[in-house]
Amino acid sequence: MRFHWFLPTNGGDGRHVVGGGHGLAPGSSGRPADVAYLTQVARAAEDNGFTAALTPTGAWCEDAWLSTAMLSQTTDRLKFLVAFRPGVVSPFLAAQMAGTFQNMSGGRLLLNVVTGGESHEQRMYGDYLDKDARYRRCDEFLEIVRRLWTGETVDFAGEFLSVDAASLGQIPDPVPDIYFGGSSPAAGIVAAKHADVYLTWGEPPDAVARKIAWIRELAASEKRDRPIRFGIRMHTITRDTAEEAWAEADRLLAGIPPETIATVQKGLRLSESEGQKRMIALHNGSTSDLEIYPNVWAGVGLVRGGAGTALVGSHEQVADRIAEYAALGIEEFVLSAYPHLEGAYWFGEGVLPILAERGLWKDERPRRRTSARVPFAAAGTR
Repeated sequence: MRFHWFLPTNGGDGRHVVGGGHGLAPGSSGRPADVAYLTQVARAAEDNGFTAALTPTGAWCEDAWLSTAMLSQTTDRLKFLVAFRPGVVSPFLAAQMAGTFQNMSGGRLLLNVVTGGESHEQRMYGDYLDKDARYRRCDEFLEIVRRLWTGETVDFAGEFLSVDAASLGQIPDPVPDIYFGGSSPAAGIVAAKHADVYLTWGEPPDAVARKIAWIRELAASEKRDRPIRFGIRMHTITRDTAEEAWAEADRLLAGIPPETIATVQKGLRLSESEGQKRMIALHNGSTSDLEIYPNVWAGVGLVRGGAGTALVGSHEQVADRIAEYAALGIEEFVLSAYPHLEGAYWFGEGVLPILAERGLWKDERPRRRTSARVPFAAAGTR
């Protein structure tokens, strides 16, 4: 399995839930999303064994391409799962940008394709297609980009996109994996055809199993040259004991004013995203019965669009739930916490060693050099 973290470019970070997604951002909890702080988060992820860090896209956050390009210069090994919208840039430019990032960062780029679930937000970017049309355009977009990455000279005339004798001067090495999510029928078709990793937001295992089976069936009908993998996006509240973890979940919930929940839920219920509708259905705006499955808590989704569930419990319990999702076929976990800096250590020092002991995760961090310990008295004191 591979584990990824999250970069909070959506207004900052802190000790309370910071909302965001689909144009909704209740505000920062005190730590700005600047290069200095995001570097701390990225280095914490790097030091704790995470493979990459997801950087979101949308009107509610900093630009993912620019943010990660800066952070690639303040980190050493961490990869960046850059979310981007295919309707905002041309396929040739996107292929070129990905090649530049990959070649200049030493192969540290992964791509999360976001077609856009909210028409009102898409119009802010000048995109006036409806949801199904956005997915058809995305299909064309990814076909062009993948053909360009093979070194092919591409002629393409589609319903939405056209290129003439397009060829890249520099091919990305290696070609970045494409991560793709979506719960609608239109999304499933595109994912089955183009995705290296299909991402789902955190739902109970039986719902996740049905999604995996759905995408596998669709992918089986495509002429793929690689198997599709599966990932899940969740938050984490992991502590030494279950009591400590649930106390933290209760503290986060207590810090959310009821009027904020009402306002955010009103906005989220206008969402066109099928995945967002599924997130809302897990809690229906209520603050009671938020543990929707053992150690799976839906409280974050009360004020945050997108991923709205968290793994909550002792390190052993969280490892158990991860093993359960892994048994279904989930190989990649995109995780986060509040705050993200401390959360990377809670998970990295608490859960990953347990998964390593169980043979579910391999620590591939380079060993650090340690200097010989010299007794204080022998160090030449005066």
